[in-house]
Amino acid sequence: AGGHKTDPPAQLTYSSVVSRESVRIGFLIAAMYDLDPLAADIGNAYLNASTKEKYYIVTGPEFGPLEQGKIAVIVRALYGLKSSGAMWRTHFATTLRDMDFQSSLADPDVWMRASTLPSGEDYYEYILVYVDDLLVISHRGTEILDLLTNKYKYRLKDVGPPTRYLGAIVGRYDKNGHKTWYLSAKDYLSKALPVVEEHYGSLNKFRADTPLPPNYHPEDDKS
Repeated sequence: AGGHKTDPPAQLTYSSVVSRESVRIGFLIAAMYDLDPLAADIGNAYLNASTKEKYYIVTGPEFGPLEQGKIAVIVRALYGLKSSGAMWRTHFATTLRDMDFQSSLADPDVWMRASTLPSGEDYYEYILVYVDDLLVISHRGTEILDLLTNKYKYRLKDVGPPTRYLGAIVGRYDKNGHKTWYLSAKDYLSKALPVVEEHYGSLNKFRADTPLPPNYHPEDDKS
């Protein structure tokens, strides 16, 4: 949309995203309460938000002969505009607050809401937001995602148990009768290592049984 040709808007253009540490804690909470997280992607997310900036374009031939050459005012947060990320985050935050979720003080992209498990135990259900990628940790995750679709009219894609999140492989296994979740960087490493070896040669010469020497104690480092 030619965002590179516009001056930065006066308001804040920065848009935060959930941290990887919060994602790990989220899966830990899911394991603690025996919950099945659900992931979803919001299609064309930015276009749900309005832009507060005054942008316009001169229509080209793709608008047809009757509309070509006219001035069109942009009212949506188009991809490419510098403020679109912030406008989308503000828009979706309004939706989550309307659903009675509150932003965490520790991580503003972790949204939580007091709830009660079918067993009667009180806990918090969570929605973790990374731009347009959602991770819902709740005993009623399907109900939450259905509400986003039916009431708030978001177009959700790839809805289901998470198999990948933020580029990492997500998996689950049962250990001694307890549900355990893990995040793996296997795919990333399998692609990155050949690139590193192309520049530095085989990595076998750096092979070690542990990442640090056995006698290394960082807590004693006074430097």
